[in-house]
Amino acid sequence: MIHAHTLRCEYFSAPLGPDAPLAVATDRPRFSWVVGADTDVAVQHAYRLQVTDAAADAPTAQPPVWDSGWVESASTRWIAYAGPKLLPRGRYEVRVALRDGDGNEGEWSQPLSFELPRRRSAWHADFVGIQDDDEYDPSRPVYLRRTFMLDAVPEHPRLYASALGVYQLFVNGRRVGDAEFAPGWTAYRKRIAYQTWDLSEYLVQGENCIAVVVGAGWYAGQLTWYGSKQIYGEHAGFIAELYAGTATEAMLQTDETWQVAHGEILSSEIYHGETCDARSSLGGWNEPGYAVDGRWSQARVLPASGREKKKLVPQDGPLVRPQEILPVQEAMTTPSGERVFDFGQNLTGRIRLRVRGKEGERVVLSHAEILDVEGNFYTENLRTAACRVEYVTAGSDTEIYEPAFTFQGFRYIRIDEWPGGVDSANPDQLEAVVLHSDFEETLEFDCSNADLNRLHQNIRWGWKGNALDIPTDCPQRDERLGWTGDAQVFIGTASYLTACDGFFSRWHRDLAADQREDGGVPFVVPDVLTTVTEHDPNLREPHSSTGWGDAAVICPWAMFRRFGDREQLQEQYASMRAWVEYMRAEATDGLIWNSGFHFGDWVALDASEGSFFGATPNDLTATAYYAHTTGLLAQAADTLGQADDAASYRSLADRIVEAFRREFVTPSGRLAARTQTAHLLALAFNLVEDKDRPRTVATLIDLIRENDDHLVTGFLGTPLLLPVLSDNGHLDLAYELLMREEYPGWLYQVRQGATTIWEHWDGLKPDGTMWSPKMNSFNHYAYGAVGEWIYRVLGGIDLDASDPAAGAFVVAPRPGGGVTRCSTSYQSPSGVLSVVWELLGTAVHVTVKVPPTAIVSLRKFRGNVIEPFEIEELEGGSYERSWSIE
Repeated sequence: MIHAHTLRCEYFSAPLGPDAPLAVATDRPRFSWVVGADTDVAVQHAYRLQVTDAAADAPTAQPPVWDSGWVESASTRWIAYAGPKLLPRGRYEVRVALRDGDGNEGEWSQPLSFELPRRRSAWHADFVGIQDDDEYDPSRPVYLRRTFMLDAVPEHPRLYASALGVYQLFVNGRRVGDAEFAPGWTAYRKRIAYQTWDLSEYLVQGENCIAVVVGAGWYAGQLTWYGSKQIYGEHAGFIAELYAGTATEAMLQTDETWQVAHGEILSSEIYHGETCDARSSLGGWNEPGYAVDGRWSQARVLPASGREKKKLVPQDGPLVRPQEILPVQEAMTTPSGERVFDFGQNLTGRIRLRVRGKEGERVVLSHAEILDVEGNFYTENLRTAACRVEYVTAGSDTEIYEPAFTFQGFRYIRIDEWPGGVDSANPDQLEAVVLHSDFEETLEFDCSNADLNRLHQNIRWGWKGNALDIPTDCPQRDERLGWTGDAQVFIGTASYLTACDGFFSRWHRDLAADQREDGGVPFVVPDVLTTVTEHDPNLREPHSSTGWGDAAVICPWAMFRRFGDREQLQEQYASMRAWVEYMRAEATDGLIWNSGFHFGDWVALDASEGSFFGATPNDLTATAYYAHTTGLLAQAADTLGQADDAASYRSLADRIVEAFRREFVTPSGRLAARTQTAHLLALAFNLVEDKDRPRTVATLIDLIRENDDHLVTGFLGTPLLLPVLSDNGHLDLAYELLMREEYPGWLYQVRQGATTIWEHWDGLKPDGTMWSPKMNSFNHYAYGAVGEWIYRVLGGIDLDASDPAAGAFVVAPRPGGGVTRCSTSYQSPSGVLSVVWELLGTAVHVTVKVPPTAIVSLRKFRGNVIEPFEIEELEGGSYERSWSIE
């Protein structure tokens, strides 16, 4: 019998975490589901949605707030609520039933609970913090508390809370939820998120205590390699309102009746780590009945409160949460005598330690990604980031400490100090807590080549490690920023690996919020460089670069193609359009973009000695991206029914392409710029005439052969390399480059022991020395963009470009590289699609499992040929096929 499962409201199929209900950021939520059945084939011909009031007794026994009735449609995604207006703070349940083509009606799905945000009216609460004085240090967290009496425990109490900074919440001595770094990092000049907390399991009759620790975080802490502090504001603060049930007035709010103090966390900075002196503990401070002493004072309403609380918006993306715990894999003493623990994996997170010591003894731990050529602890590439944790013992029994407001990118921990001496530290006393935004992983990949499997894991860990609330470039040095270029080259791979639509939809809003009035897009989002780079000639205004600002168009379009969220595309359309208009204004005659600063093919190997800038001319790169992005905007306009815009931008894209050919292609049909990336851009973005395409491909092959069959591409060229080769009749060369084990190449890093993707092809050189510590991250996901090609070509699972967002897929495995077996499973929005293939002599045997409602085109290829020799359409079910690949 047909049925629905994995019901989603907006981007979520479950609460956002412990004590964090599924609170949406809209009063018109949308629903999605996956179709299941007792048989392989199930065709949904109709659906019926019901939304009920969860505040009522036995909600499903009550008349629904909205009943869609039977709607004849095969749609399973983004079905918008269309009933009476839902109430602010209302709690609801949604369920769905399906009907097949024979008129059989399935059972109701399990209900999914969701709730709406508070009223959009002004907050009566204020941001409160510590009294200002000459010794105020934003690096030192503040502790806030408020007690109150309850005659009876209210039903369904909700606390709406946020911070200028980052916070941890406690009620009656217990930590509420497990979210870290709430409220997250948004475009604070325009948007500050608030969270919804369910206190049902915390409040008691009688005296209660709500308490919070607030750190500077991204709001007032140090950011960027310039060492800038307090970029958004001077003081950390907290705001909250507590409501009972369906009450319209808050029963408690932050104001000057709260008490504030400093506590045991003496300093906490995202880059530098944390110092905690357990002797300064405010023991019991977050519990009722606590005796307040002279360390406490009256909280004050922060001067910025009136301005900042106008920016509060509901949480509109996943929370950062602990994901897994890793034990120490090896304890070692380095050649220089250092006590070092190896976790076996470069990760993003922090250390949790257990220690016993006398009062006042110290634990000091340093973090590193890698050991140097001699096997010693290496931290030079962290630049000014201290990445250091210090803990002073209280002298009690076993003490457990985990930093509150910092995270590091690391594989190795050095024991700098430990009670009884560094050799007294045992591996079982430390564990690594892995942190990232709480999205579902959606791809499993395994093949016969162990190095490729490790590469897949490196890509996976690199993405997770750089998805802590925003898509960052790296998680370890004094940077950790939302570089737009890195995000746009990797987003295709990210959307295979994870259900990241909620994650990116939030970041897209921040990009639009930080976008300039002229349409220019900052290098990083949230934008913290514009105000601190006045002395850097490369990073001054206009703060927009080709390949980086294009994230404004490329990322929303990629998300739409993968997840089908038309509303998100519509929301971003003005931002997308503004970016293209910015490029038009910057371009000569509106066609050739030859002005301004550009990163170009960043850290390409054809750069001049000591330079980060690749050899491909910036005006060529900028004009190529201008043409490509304008074409994508035209497709988006078509999708959204903007016919006039679609025609206008399609015409503009055509004119840019013509101008590109006049400017950068010689009369004989050759590209004037003789670099790999120039040819990749021209081919990938269809910038050369059809008659010149074979010559352009041939020149690209020559350029690869001239470099001893190696790539020399950087951030913009590398993601295009293998797709261009395989799509133009050179699948064998694509595999040759992928499988190359020597420098430069992906498997070179694997063979060097990498567990994530590096910033530089030669971050660790063959002789064991390092690239310049000025810029040498060992967890930088950009080159991991090759994952998209691996999963599409080797794995065989691709989107059907002819039908964006319709749940249509292409299955087209193309074996090569000596791989004899491959298994790929993708949890698509339509269900699990899996492809398993094995080489049997010159034939490939393929098993495909198609989810019930997916549309799959099985395409069969031989060798290097560009077009399949046979196409077969598959519906839901399991299939086995074999064909010769020669």
